[in-house]
Amino acid sequence: MALSPSPSPSPATAVKRQKSSLKTPFLPSLRRLARFSMSAPQPRLAVASRASCLSVDAGHREDVLAAARAFVPKCLSETHLELTVPGLKAKARGKVRDIYEGKGYMVLVTTDRQSAFDRVLASIPFKGQVLNKTSIWWFSKTEHIVPNAVICSPDKNVTIAKKCSVFPVEFVVRGFVTGSTDTSLWTVYNSGRRHYCGNILPDGMKKNQKLPANILTPTTKETNHDVPVSPDEIVKMGLMTEDEYLEVSSKAMRLFEYGQQVALDHGLLLVDTKYEFGKDSDGNILLIDEVHTPDSSRYWIASSYQERFNACLEPENVDKEFLRLWFKDHCNPYEDQVLPDAPEDLICELAWRYIFLYETITNSKFQIPTMEESIHDRISRKVSEVLESL
Repeated sequence: MALSPSPSPSPATAVKRQKSSLKTPFLPSLRRLARFSMSAPQPRLAVASRASCLSVDAGHREDVLAAARAFVPKCLSETHLELTVPGLKAKARGKVRDIYEGKGYMVLVTTDRQSAFDRVLASIPFKGQVLNKTSIWWFSKTEHIVPNAVICSPDKNVTIAKKCSVFPVEFVVRGFVTGSTDTSLWTVYNSGRRHYCGNILPDGMKKNQKLPANILTPTTKETNHDVPVSPDEIVKMGLMTEDEYLEVSSKAMRLFEYGQQVALDHGLLLVDTKYEFGKDSDGNILLIDEVHTPDSSRYWIASSYQERFNACLEPENVDKEFLRLWFKDHCNPYEDQVLPDAPEDLICELAWRYIFLYETITNSKFQIPTMEESIHDRISRKVSEVLESL
């Protein structure tokens, strides 16, 4: 059987102001995976009034920016828990996470490192804490779709998770034609390709346009650069069995559909994201790594999207895309060996956007951390306390 990702039904797109918050109509459930073609008419996002834009507390924003500026030299750029926590072994250092191994569990420390273009670009104040807290929130909200590997989160920067055999595939789900990296859908589409990762893309689309339906564009997990791959290739290469691919694909599409609904409820568009999955020792498929964070996802402000799209302006984003664009404007981030330093104002603005997204999605205030002890010492202490009980 030839494998092909199936679209999930598009989320309702009318953005209506109701009382002081944005609401979204009911989202239809995901249909069974079937062969996909993009022949459906283009859904349209209703243009909301400027009055319905997400409100921002200017005083709170200035407080966060000031705290971020003070925190820049104190960012958590690396950890060495194998030296301070008994029983832990250093497993891997990713672009953002430092991963440690214990008996039956993994300790994942989310640092403040900022990655893009397959390299680390900077360290962003509070980023590790915000990403970890955002993921923990989404993990708890998506357990009805797929179980996850989380055991507990003993610290703002830390998740302790079950050991899993990880599928060597990243499941990238997209709702719009956008992006600036080599593997982004807009870059691929603008080069003239219309067949991508098992999907057939229609002619005549513009950058940042909404796709007729959500699509899945998987990539292989590579050390330096992920490689786009079709569903058939995934099975032929032995990366997953056909049944595994079908099950995980279905879960990925359902996760994205649910994420779109939650985001739109809070005045945001979940544009695209990536998921990772693994199997535990009992053979159960689990969601791992992170979920719907501004590192793994693109988010746009819903109320201004259509107006800006019609005017050929970039959407108002709440993720790291503006940092990517700054580097592309000032260097060749793929080929230049030495990159310019990101300006402090840019770094602090990204810290604010990450916190803004967390607070908007979770309806909770981010607590600016105090510096009574070093972040590394705090993490070591809290992880040691929890591991004694595991």
